[in-house]
Amino acid sequence: MRRLFVGLFLFVAVVSVPVAVSPQPGQSIPSEDYHSDSRLQCLLEFFGKGDCPAQQYSGAFLEAADDYDLDWRLLPSISYVESGGGKNAPNNNLFGWACGRAQFASPEAGIHAVAYRLAHSGLYKGKSLDQLLATYNPIEDYGRKVKSVMRQIAPSE
Repeated sequence: MRRLFVGLFLFVAVVSVPVAVSPQPGQSIPSEDYHSDSRLQCLLEFFGKGDCPAQQYSGAFLEAADDYDLDWRLLPSISYVESGGGKNAPNNNLFGWACGRAQFASPEAGIHAVAYRLAHSGLYKGKSLDQLLATYNPIEDYGRKVKSVMRQIAPSE
């Protein structure tokens, strides 16, 4: 019965997400200079190996992680698993957000919007990485795949 309730809750949560997602108040396009940040080089190298379009948004990934106190490898890893690092990201949706139906004004806006939700939504806030990933996508191996990509980007923090 509990599984049915959780499944129903997740279905309602996903179905009720608006298709067009706008940046939250206070969100901005990356403005800080991350050129001297060693994390930037890790992301550039990782996305470069796979010839991923998301490489050009490496600074935005870092800014969103810093703004919302997320592991800096999380969003790039989700984008890699969900869209091949931007290779299949219709409507600037690098993350498969809202079952791929969400639309963002730009990839940077999508990065900040998803980061905001992961940090502030009651569905994700305060959860361990495993719990967060199981909520994001309940498919059995999903969390393992994302964490594997995180380790490819950089060893554990």
